[in-house]
Amino acid sequence: MLTLIRNASLFAPEKLGQKDMLICFGKIVSVEDKIESFPGVKNVINAQGKTVTHGFIDQHIHITGAGGKYGFASMTPEIMLSELVACGSTTVMGLLGTDGTTRSIKTLYAKAKALTDEGISAYMLTSYFGIDPVTITGSIQDDMMFVDKVLGCKVAISDERSDFPTAHELLKHLRAVTVGGMIAGKKGILHLHLGLLDSRIDVLMELVKDFQYPIQHISPTHVTKSKDLFDQSIEFAKLGGMIDITTGGTKYTDPYKSVIYALDQGVSIDLLTFS
Repeated sequence: MLTLIRNASLFAPEKLGQKDMLICFGKIVSVEDKIESFPGVKNVINAQGKTVTHGFIDQHIHITGAGGKYGFASMTPEIMLSELVACGSTTVMGLLGTDGTTRSIKTLYAKAKALTDEGISAYMLTSYFGIDPVTITGSIQDDMMFVDKVLGCKVAISDERSDFPTAHELLKHLRAVTVGGMIAGKKGILHLHLGLLDSRIDVLMELVKDFQYPIQHISPTHVTKSKDLFDQSIEFAKLGGMIDITTGGTKYTDPYKSVIYALDQGVSIDLLTFS
């Protein structure tokens, strides 16, 4: 089936201006300033005044549901494909949260596979908040090496629900994701949930400055929970680390204001992600 989209303001991701696009069986086959209609085009969409972009990547989303902080009734349901597509997300990274007991790591894998079968790109992080890992194979490194969907590991710091891991404990997780990823041809990421405790990302700065661990394998999220936390995270980004800005409820200010502030402080836009 052929679909012709006309007069779209196109970003891919750079701004290309107003373009026409021809889509054949879900694939973009032509982008031109003007595409004349021809037999076989069953659907013509006039996108005048509208913006067309590539799909978005959400690197932190609870695809099997999360919650539970306020009891079983506060547990949220799994996300559906329609909800992701509605906000433009075509690649997602699923992960567990506080709950590594009623939320199964194997169910997380199954959901990532299901979303892939439905037509988007879906991956996952192994483990959850705790420092004692919850894995599919029995170890973080083996998950990295032998489970196709696993791209890294999740753990929490500076949160009353965390295990208050030390730098040495986090180094073991980092080694597992880095070495496992190296062998499997993956980057290997230790993704860190941040809470609001005064310790903020002190332990991450210790890993980078004192232990000189390669910063590209460390990915803190919820960096805009407070102004003090964000300021320290900006220093992390200035060292070359990626920082993840939460666009939902876990923030002290509007996400766009955080972006402007970070850019004004000298952080490269290439080191900012959003989830």
